[in-house]
Amino acid sequence: MQIAIVTVSDRASRGQYEDLSGPAIEEWLREVVTSPYEIVKRIIPDGVASVRDTLIALCDESQVDLILTTGGTGPAPRDQTPEAMREVLVKELPGFGEQLRRASLEQTPTAILSRQTAGTRGKTLIINLPGKPSSIRFSLDTIFAAVPYCLDLIGAGRIETDPARIKAFRPAS
Repeated sequence: MQIAIVTVSDRASRGQYEDLSGPAIEEWLREVVTSPYEIVKRIIPDGVASVRDTLIALCDESQVDLILTTGGTGPAPRDQTPEAMREVLVKELPGFGEQLRRASLEQTPTAILSRQTAGTRGKTLIINLPGKPSSIRFSLDTIFAAVPYCLDLIGAGRIETDPARIKAFRPAS
């Protein structure tokens, strides 16, 4: 099982800003995922080409099972992660973004500005998360119960979670 964490940030990619979101994702994974996995990290600039090319390489060449992106999902001109996703995904899974916005709206009215989405390319599930480190934990808590079964359905590696933290949903067989 390989999980890629892709931080999308002009400033972090230039070393002008410490990446806090990527480490927040990694910390959450250490607390919740109980099966063995390897983390692949990338810090890249905003923009369609950089995000698209990184995601395609991680899916097609590295064949990672799960990619969690952080950043680039707002309305600012350089926020282009969803546009890059449209060029990468074979199947969009809009329910992830819908659920993230629905839950986040209970916390802040600016959640309506988020353009997060998710989808698959081959045997890889890609999920866009917000760029704000404080939102990472809340976001992953909101959607992760569906991730293990989605990975099963697309033929990716199997992932197990600590049921005391997140009870992964898998239908009874």
